[in-house]
Amino acid sequence: MQRRPRTAMAEEGSGCLVRRLPWVTILRVAFLLILIGMVIYCFVCNQRLAQQQQLESSGWAVAELQLNHTGPRHDARLHWQGNPALGRSFVHGLELDYGQLRIQHPGIYRLHIQVTLTNCSSTWTNAVRRATLAVGICSSATHSISLLRLNFYNACTVASQRLTYLAKGDTLCTNLTLPWLPSRNSDETFFGVQWVHL
Repeated sequence: MQRRPRTAMAEEGSGCLVRRLPWVTILRVAFLLILIGMVIYCFVCNQRLAQQQQLESSGWAVAELQLNHTGPRHDARLHWQGNPALGRSFVHGLELDYGQLRIQHPGIYRLHIQVTLTNCSSTWTNAVRRATLAVGICSSATHSISLLRLNFYNACTVASQRLTYLAKGDTLCTNLTLPWLPSRNSDETFFGVQWVHL
């Protein structure tokens, strides 16, 4: 038996040779590529979901707050707000309670704060020296702990940060000596907390 060489079939009515594509093979390859793409997509989504659940269950918490200044100050306490709709402020894994930040998960946190006075002038050196910004744990009147105490001295702005352990339920409050007014500009006055270790 002699083998004949394989040739392309000619279409009827034309003198051109047209090669027939193996459609079944092309469909199989396309299906396999789609299936592999779906498996990779499901794997990536599953990894992101697991990472998000791990962060939430581990006590991950972060907040960047801006001043909530709604009128004249009657007490030394500053009130804060956090919401992406306000600009660059947000709260995740923490709770704002009447403008004060409450810790939901125990751990070591990095606190940072900057306050700029609006009614301040470099010519008021003696008056500005008495201005003080304090950050503390003020969960209750009997349990108050100072974490930061900053004097303005001859400046109109103070800024600082520190690492500290905070327990679940601790409420952080910030106090500014009256009658000084903090700037409402979120670039000049802000307060933030970031969980760094359990």
